[in-house]
Amino acid sequence: MSDQNHYDTLNVSQNASQAEIKQAYRRLVKLFHPDINPETTDPEEIIRINAAYEVLGDQKSRQNYDRRLNKHSRDYSTNQQHTENIQKQQVKRQTGRDIDELVEQWLQRIYYPVNETLIAIIYSLQEQIDNLAADPFDSELLEAFQEYLDNCREQLKQAQVLFRSLPNPPSLARTAAHLYYCLNQVSDGLDELKYFPLNFDENYLHTGQEMFRIADQLLYEAQDSLNIYR
Repeated sequence: MSDQNHYDTLNVSQNASQAEIKQAYRRLVKLFHPDINPETTDPEEIIRINAAYEVLGDQKSRQNYDRRLNKHSRDYSTNQQHTENIQKQQVKRQTGRDIDELVEQWLQRIYYPVNETLIAIIYSLQEQIDNLAADPFDSELLEAFQEYLDNCREQLKQAQVLFRSLPNPPSLARTAAHLYYCLNQVSDGLDELKYFPLNFDENYLHTGQEMFRIADQLLYEAQDSLNIYR
């Protein structure tokens, strides 16, 4: 089965209703339509979006796709379990002191600085939107908002590079996974927010805020899984 997940392409969950899938498809078509947004035109992306909707937009073809997708997920889980078992065997060969040192190293070099960057980005958004609400069409406010987004994007890029610079200890796999998905969610949120200064469509603001809200929850889950470990 292709690595391209149609649900990911349309940015919807596998439990999404047909109406939600249709709405997501229309939003993406509008986003990548060459006549509406020539800056974001990507023929390959449009092909992927249309292919995804051709499968998911029809109830019967979607059911067949879900069966194949679930089988693929089960096979992946089996391989993942095999990998985890190997990791556990490797961990058993290490002393408790070695493991503690690896954990502390990853926390100090990766988790804490990345977590701090994500908090700064996520919790600064509301103030920026409040400032923008004074007059969404004011050129100076829009320029300030755009500068804020550019700064966030640069900070996020540095955090993503840092996150990939050191593998996480197996014992902190859940924490690392939540942190990884949080980074991706913030990135997607910034992608949505950047379109507001271009067309003043408030849907981009609302979608960006919702993505930041989800990112905040993922950040909390990362912290919670770390507390459980400790």
